[in-house]
Amino acid sequence: MKIKKFNEHNMKQTLVISAFPGCGKSHLYRNQSNKVILDSDSSKFDKSDFPRNYIEHIKENVGKVDIILVSSHKEVRDALVENNIDFTLIYPKRSIKDEYIKRYVDRGNNEQFVKLLETNWNMWIDQLQEQENCNKIELEEGEYLSDVINMKI
Repeated sequence: MKIKKFNEHNMKQTLVISAFPGCGKSHLYRNQSNKVILDSDSSKFDKSDFPRNYIEHIKENVGKVDIILVSSHKEVRDALVENNIDFTLIYPKRSIKDEYIKRYVDRGNNEQFVKLLETNWNMWIDQLQEQENCNKIELEEGEYLSDVINMKI
């Protein structure tokens, strides 16, 4: 029996996507049939060892799947950069805040979550726009991650 060595030639080209809440990560994960996608929900990771454990999870899966969807929290973005993990940052244009607030309400997010996003919208969009060492895509009105995944990336 021959054993195939695992090397870079056997690895998939993995796209790491850091996307803002409401951009459509979960929808893409549930509805994309021609790609192997990992939806890495940061809320499911032990916060006492975060973001180290989250970054390790990402590193372990690079080369194994087509796309890894990750959080857009600043500590995650900073850790991606520190670990030399190439990523694409996807977030909405500042001007479509009302559309995103409606998305959060329509998908059933609680009032506390909606208020948090509403209150911090401008500051968080500023931080995303200032992020360095990544590719960036700003979503237009009515646009979702699934609309840009094959076109712009």
